[in-house]
Amino acid sequence: MLNNLPYKSKQFFFVLIKLSIVAGAFYFIFQKLSDTKQLNWIDFIDLLIEKNVFSARNIFFLIMLSMLNWLFEILKWQFLVKTIQPISFKRAMEQSLASHTASLITPNRIGDYGAKMIYFKSEFRTKIVMLNLIGNLSQMTITVIIGVAGLLFLVNQHPITVDYFKIIQLLLFVIVAISLVGYLLRRTPFIIKGFSWAEIKIFFLQLSRKLIQNVLSLSLLRYLIFSFQFYLLLLLFAVELNYYNAMIIISSMYLLVSVIPMLFIFDVVVKGGIALFLFEFAGVDALIILSVITLMWLLNVVVPAVFGSFYVLNFNVVKPSEL
Repeated sequence: MLNNLPYKSKQFFFVLIKLSIVAGAFYFIFQKLSDTKQLNWIDFIDLLIEKNVFSARNIFFLIMLSMLNWLFEILKWQFLVKTIQPISFKRAMEQSLASHTASLITPNRIGDYGAKMIYFKSEFRTKIVMLNLIGNLSQMTITVIIGVAGLLFLVNQHPITVDYFKIIQLLLFVIVAISLVGYLLRRTPFIIKGFSWAEIKIFFLQLSRKLIQNVLSLSLLRYLIFSFQFYLLLLLFAVELNYYNAMIIISSMYLLVSVIPMLFIFDVVVKGGIALFLFEFAGVDALIILSVITLMWLLNVVVPAVFGSFYVLNFNVVKPSEL
């Protein structure tokens, strides 16, 4: 239907879409900043002033860590796209930040897939969605591996009351669920982001081992960067917790946040609740944890979204991709 419209009508239509995406992203950010029941902003600002968190040196290191976090994400995308056609770092950055902005207003970050896809010609779009999925699965793999290890250490170190009757109930439920899923998989194809598990497996096997190693390595580096940034913020708030014990809790937190199905729009709320529960074992004040979560969100979600909005507004879907 869109192809039948006059050129000027297409231009107006896409300008309207771009403005809607940027307006929606900024509205989402405004809502999260103005309507939070977990964190009192006056207490938050007073705490920042008291701990001198925003000194020039601290700001420099925090911004550098956020830039490294996104550098590795952009490089990962660049490595993936190069399997189908050359792409410059600048273009990879544009696609990564613009798709990040679009993903803020969509459930389960589905906007990330759609935004990256429209940068490419139609014959590449299926592969682009698949490559994006591979990139996200690689990050999830690192999160799960480190998180499971962290959770095991956490359970071993801290006394956690266990209701064995509920555990037995849970195990029975899991067994029944797995059996049901296995039966359904035999009857119907398993779909992830519009692709069957068989299609994903075939596509994955076609990728070179070197590419997979590079993508996993970049995912690991990114994980180490943003988890260290979390730890650095704890130190800036004068939390007396060594890196080893902090990482046990931080990795457990990221694992639990990742495996709980939710809308990305509620990421800050859910992460805050899980973090409060886990850091209670270390005796860390709730206000400090909520402040760290908020700053992590501002540095790694809000700031990149602001830069991404520039690329969204300057994108022209009518022109072919210039890669």
